Amino acid sequence: MDTSTWLPGFLGGCLIGGGSLLALIVSRKVPGVSGVFGRLLLPTCIDRTWRLLFLAGLVGGAGLLFFLSDAAATYRIPAGRSLLMFAIAGLIVGFGTRLGGGCTSGHGVCGMGMGAKDSIIATMVFMAAGFLTVFLFNLLTAAA
Repeated sequence: MDTSTWLPGFLGGCLIGGGSLLALIVSRKVPGVSGVFGRLLLPTCIDRTWRLLFLAGLVGGAGLLFFLSDAAATYRIPAGRSLLMFAIAGLIVGFGTRLGGGCTSGHGVCGMGMGAKDSIIATMVFMAAGFLTVFLFNLLTAAA
C-alpha cells in the first residue's frame, strides 16, 4: 500500500474533523449540515450569517473541486439518470435526517467525536442501511 491510496482520505478526514472542531469552538454549535440548513429556514433564526457562510463553503468547496479535478467526475450524475429521482432521493434523505435527529455529518463526525451514545448508534444504523442498500441494489441490477 502506498500513500496515494490512503493519504487523500486521511487528509480529507483531518480537514473535516478539524473544520468541525473549529466550527464548534467558534459558534458553540454542532455543525451538522441538516441542522445548519434546517434552522436557517426558520423565520426566528438569529444566526444566519455563520450558517450561510458554512453552507456557501460546503457548496463552493465542492464546486471548486468539480472544476479543478478530473477525479470528481466519479461523483457527477451519470448521463441518462433522472434528475427528478435524485431530487426525490434527496428529499427522502432530508426527511430521514430530521427524523433521526441529525445527518451523517452531525452524528458521524461531531456526535461520535464527542462520544455521544445516540450518535454512535445512529452512525451504526446509517452504515448498516447503506450496506443493505448497496447489497440490494447490486442484487437487483445483476438480475436485470
